[in-house]
Amino acid sequence: MDEPTSGLDARAAAIVMRTVRNTVDTGRTVVCTIHQPSIDIFEAFDELLLLKRGGRVIYGGKLGVRSQILIDYFQSIDGIPSIPDGYNPATWMLEVTNPAVEQRTDRDFADIYQNSEQYREVEGSITRLSVPPPDSQPLKFSSIYSQDQLSQFLICFKKQTLVYWRSPRYNLVRLVFTMVCALIYGSVFWDVGNQRHTTKGLFMVMGALYSSCIFLGVNNASSVQPIVSIERTVFYRERAAGFYAPISYAAAQGLVELPYILVQTILFGVITYFMINFERTARKFFLYLLFMFLTFTYFTFYGLMAVGLTPSQHTASVLSSAFYSLWNLHSGFLVPKPRIPGWWIWFYYICPVAWSLKGIISSQLGDVETMIVEPTFKGTVKEYVSTSFGIDVGMMGPTVAVLLGFCILFFSVFALSIKFLNFQKR
Repeated sequence: MDEPTSGLDARAAAIVMRTVRNTVDTGRTVVCTIHQPSIDIFEAFDELLLLKRGGRVIYGGKLGVRSQILIDYFQSIDGIPSIPDGYNPATWMLEVTNPAVEQRTDRDFADIYQNSEQYREVEGSITRLSVPPPDSQPLKFSSIYSQDQLSQFLICFKKQTLVYWRSPRYNLVRLVFTMVCALIYGSVFWDVGNQRHTTKGLFMVMGALYSSCIFLGVNNASSVQPIVSIERTVFYRERAAGFYAPISYAAAQGLVELPYILVQTILFGVITYFMINFERTARKFFLYLLFMFLTFTYFTFYGLMAVGLTPSQHTASVLSSAFYSLWNLHSGFLVPKPRIPGWWIWFYYICPVAWSLKGIISSQLGDVETMIVEPTFKGTVKEYVSTSFGIDVGMMGPTVAVLLGFCILFFSVFALSIKFLNFQKR
């Protein structure tokens, strides 16, 4: 510790040094420099290393009770006056060893120390303690960390939980924003969920499903990036100190988002589902919530990944915007799957928004047998969804698996970027 009491008043300095003393009493070694200590602070130390200009040792060894060993050593030197009663030993020590005293007495305190019994005792202790005891084994540690991975994760998760709970500007605003967006979407698409008799009405239903899943998802990815960027700065410092492993931190950072995403999904899902008036069956309602939850989750993890792979939050934001545009274009709604050019169809299959749209539309409309009779199309809603948008019925299981895969992929890349990439400039 380098001058831990600098800039503090007497009370604050005493509190800091009491903490240091308590740390020492647990069996740890603390080495620190000290500047103008009070008597109480100076006598909290066990040993002292006093250097003169050039790094030569004037005194090294124990202080003793009330600094008596130090005082006896210097008072034994010819020409050194006794310490006045109640005088600060630290101040007295510096006064009697300053260069003016050396000039006046024509003595070199470093030479005196090297020829003293005190020096021989210290050197003897160093020599004795440098030799390992017989039959002793070299000190080995299975890990550089004091805790196992699970303990590190639990501690990091507890810390991240407290950080998120104490960040209402992020989480509370996110939930309020979700509720406001749900009310806006519900009012804009009021009661369109049962308009399935025409292609125009059906397109409105799918528009409601599409816009709801992508708009809030993009907001999640954008809003999480400043938080993760700040947390990453703290992580760099704590990783350098060997507090915990990168994977434990990354797991805690990712999983702490899930409860808030769940609450966000329930708020948005319940409000929009009943205001838009989708088919009121328990199965379709819970599938709607499931696909919303997976969509919000992979968007959030994508925001984490973008920060992890880039040196700054601004770069992550620019990079993310490019992918949002590509996902929006190739999701299969603005340009339906059958109309996507063959040289771009591969992107449709790796576009997470396309899978969200496929899952949420097939879960709500994939089994609807309502007939549509128009000049441009004649058949059931199920057939219209399949022929016009290329969304196959009965793909909900694989779709859930693919969306889970995107969540795992984005989260894994974030964890690996935290482990292997370091954008710290100092």
